Amino acid sequence: MTKKQKKNLKRIIIAAVIVAALMIFERVSGKIAPINTFIENNSLIYNIILLAAYLAAYWVIGGDILKKAIRGISKGQVFDENFLMAVATVGAMVLGALVSFGVISSAEEANYSEGVAVMLFYQIGELFQSVAVGKSRKNITALMDIRPDYANIENEDGELVQVDPGDVKVGDVIVVKPGEKIPLDGVIIDGTTSIDTRALTGESVPRGAKVDDEVISGCVNMSGLIRIRTTKGFGESTVSKILDLVENSSMKKSKSENFIAKFARYYTPAVCYAALALAIIPPIVNMCMGNGVAWMGTEANAWSMWVVRALTFLVISCPCALVISIPLSFFGGIGAASSRGILVKGSNYLETLSQTKIVVFDKTGTLTEGVFKVTEIKATDEYAKSLGVDSKSAAAKILMYAAQAESYSDHPISKSLKDAYDGEINASEVLDVEEIGGHGVSAKVSGVEVSVGNSKLMKKLGLTYDENVPVGTVVYVAIDGKYAGYIIISDVIKSDAAAAIKSLKSSGVSKTVMLTGDAKAVAEYVGSELGLDEIHSELLPGDKVEQVERLLESRKNKEKLAFVGDGINDAPVLSRADIGIAMGAMGSDAAIEAADVVLMDDNPKRIALVMKISRKCLRIVYENIVFALAVKFACLGLGALGIANMWVAIFADVGVMVIAVLNAIRCLRVNESK
Repeated sequence: MTKKQKKNLKRIIIAAVIVAALMIFERVSGKIAPINTFIENNSLIYNIILLAAYLAAYWVIGGDILKKAIRGISKGQVFDENFLMAVATVGAMVLGALVSFGVISSAEEANYSEGVAVMLFYQIGELFQSVAVGKSRKNITALMDIRPDYANIENEDGELVQVDPGDVKVGDVIVVKPGEKIPLDGVIIDGTTSIDTRALTGESVPRGAKVDDEVISGCVNMSGLIRIRTTKGFGESTVSKILDLVENSSMKKSKSENFIAKFARYYTPAVCYAALALAIIPPIVNMCMGNGVAWMGTEANAWSMWVVRALTFLVISCPCALVISIPLSFFGGIGAASSRGILVKGSNYLETLSQTKIVVFDKTGTLTEGVFKVTEIKATDEYAKSLGVDSKSAAAKILMYAAQAESYSDHPISKSLKDAYDGEINASEVLDVEEIGGHGVSAKVSGVEVSVGNSKLMKKLGLTYDENVPVGTVVYVAIDGKYAGYIIISDVIKSDAAAAIKSLKSSGVSKTVMLTGDAKAVAEYVGSELGLDEIHSELLPGDKVEQVERLLESRKNKEKLAFVGDGINDAPVLSRADIGIAMGAMGSDAAIEAADVVLMDDNPKRIALVMKISRKCLRIVYENIVFALAVKFACLGLGALGIANMWVAIFADVGVMVIAVLNAIRCLRVNESK
């Protein structure tokens, strides 16, 4: 508990002890002869002492509410829950005093203990709500802990100096020791380590990091000392952008929250005027009918009875359950998502996710890894026989020759070949390298003539080659003037992509679509592997927007469309969709800025998870709205008729609020396995 919560708990305990002791004393005092005699002989003194004791308890538990009510009135913000509770409880205390001092003969269900009890239970509900909010805030507070306090820079003497991360420039080298947070985005230039990304991605398993690997701010260096050359200033770093997204998420309210805010703005003054009318109109009607009006008594024409009913009406009417539980539900949903590496920029987006029925994907970097890798090597039988080895050994030989021949090139395909070859590349053994524009490369590798390239190169060399090959980028290899085989380089489908599509369909998504600028054959292969409903290939960024526009026009009224992408060319589509979802770990800054939801670990399965969180959150919101309004209006009717007393009012206010808050914090718990 926080310091403020502990202070409130202490006040509640003190007030509860005083009230309990006074109520027990009132019940037993008549049975103890000396005390009873004293009360009968000194009734005025006894009543003053009793009033003072109850006032002390009331001030301990309700002093801050009275101050808030007075402050609100002075600022012109009269009608809020503080005003309702202050008027109702002070009114009950005043009526109790009038009865005790004989100003009126009786007052229906109005006494000191009830006035203090209403305030006591209200404060218990407020404490409960505060603890619940703290629990849901816990996940986001943990996220806030990623903010780095300092960055280490070596001075001229080689000593480490701690500086403000905001003072570090792009290109500076910073040192991160084991156990420290990485303060800025950059590339490792020295050292190896493992990095804890849990605060950003929700992944519990640390990731390995070595020289030339990119690292992002907010992660924790687990083991070795590393030196990082910064690639972004602190204001543009990942940690700063994440914190900005989280801190501003409460600014974007859902329709449900806006409805409750408007409802409370009109509802509260309406019930205040209704309570005033309840206290005044019935007695006046009785008087006009010639029945006469008495101040005291419990008869239908007694002012005191209708005043008590009006005060009970005010306590019942307090809209705490709705005003507190609805924002708490959304806050809990956002907190549940953030703890799993999903950043939702506002409760309005959480609400939109619950209505999403069409999900459109970019391919590269979203459903696929976005990194080209060697996925197949095929050697011809003739080449394997010429070496006197099996096909597997011949394939390894082809890869070695291709990687050596491409060793001088920086082309992505060349890099893929070199990454796939785990042997040592000896540049001195590679001679007579010739780049053949639009075709490939030829070179002598250890005295062997090697040609590596596309089908055009094979045709130029007059060689017969395999044309019926798997989907992907094909690299043909010729050795000593003879066709030896091919290497397939592909953008690998993410291991979780198929499960992600399946989860989306099982969760109620009616249509899954893929838009890509890649070749038709590649797109159809990926689409068929994943079981997508529609596939559109060879698209420019503008074409993607047109496809999304078409899907938006063809959908049903309340269905929402989500677009999932990661590249800078996806930013226009992310903005146009009802809700944009960006891959945060590898995604471009433009995509993350344009998106409404950011997946920090680039796992497409998180899309189904965040939709599950949103639907559970909205279901709980609607449950709370229906439950709170039903109980409120039922109890208001009973209170106006005099059937419900102050204790029923306490349940209608505090009880309903506690139940609604308990229901709201269920948003924090999501079973990912179902």
